[in-house]
Amino acid sequence: MALVTRLSRLFRADLHAVLDRIEEPDIVLREAVREMEEALSADERRLRLLRHEHAQIAAVRGEGEEVIAQIDRELDTCFACGKDELARALVRRKLEARERGRIAAHRLQNIADSISALEARIAGERARLESMRQKAELLAAERSDAAGPCVADPAGGIRDEDVEVAFLVEQQKRRAS
Repeated sequence: MALVTRLSRLFRADLHAVLDRIEEPDIVLREAVREMEEALSADERRLRLLRHEHAQIAAVRGEGEEVIAQIDRELDTCFACGKDELARALVRRKLEARERGRIAAHRLQNIADSISALEARIAGERARLESMRQKAELLAAERSDAAGPCVADPAGGIRDEDVEVAFLVEQQKRRAS
């Protein structure tokens, strides 16, 4: 039984070693960077939407305050003319407008909190993304250093004249010896 367990461990270790060699870390890291960029982009879109919604609700709330001010002026007129029934209807509209304003204020606070949390998350994601980009660059640099010097493109780097001169130098070396 111990022999089977040991062989199983050796097989798994060899399999993991093969997978580690197959998986190129720089490619995996670049893919992780792409995924982080996509997530960051989605969060930034969400942030823009939240800011837009916040501005819209703030505008509606401002309009509601103007409506309440208008109702107050109308109430003054109603009370001055002794129109109590009309004043009651206006008081109802004023209470409804205040309730809508309260709900809007609550919603604005919730959105502001969401915006703050999302901004903090985006800042953290940007920092992690920059760190991942730097790691990817380092890994790519290490890989290119490990591969050795780059071989020049023979079609663009070596001219026929260079070959002729090198040929003559080599020919003279051989004749001299």
